[in-house]
Amino acid sequence: MTAGRPGTDARTSARMSRQRRVGTAPETALRKELHRRGCRFFVDRAPLKGLRRRADLVFPRRRVAVYVDGCFWHCCPEHATYPKNNGQWWADKLAGNVARDRDTDARLAAAGWLVVRVWEHEPAEVAADRVQEALAGR
Repeated sequence: MTAGRPGTDARTSARMSRQRRVGTAPETALRKELHRRGCRFFVDRAPLKGLRRRADLVFPRRRVAVYVDGCFWHCCPEHATYPKNNGQWWADKLAGNVARDRDTDARLAAAGWLVVRVWEHEPAEVAADRVQEALAGR
């Protein structure tokens, strides 16, 4: 257990350890759809050197970074849920994730990048349309 984290029961800990960070189903669906449309990109790459934040998809020549945000981890306005157990710790954790997302967006924008954020619940076709629109404008 890391310092500052609340204690969790073994079942919850095991479930949380199985959460994937990359290659989730929504990410894979979006990648397949964009690839089917002829788009080529890098996967799980830091758009900026020195920035320890990785985008799910990166189009370096056009300076477009795509993030597929999970509804739970990034507080989706439609589907966010908040655990009751250790509620304050989770509220702080999730708020920190959102703040880091906004900071990432600002840093990339300052460096001339366009950030596209896609919710995991969005259909891959709709998300791919948004990514292609972003690419067309670059």
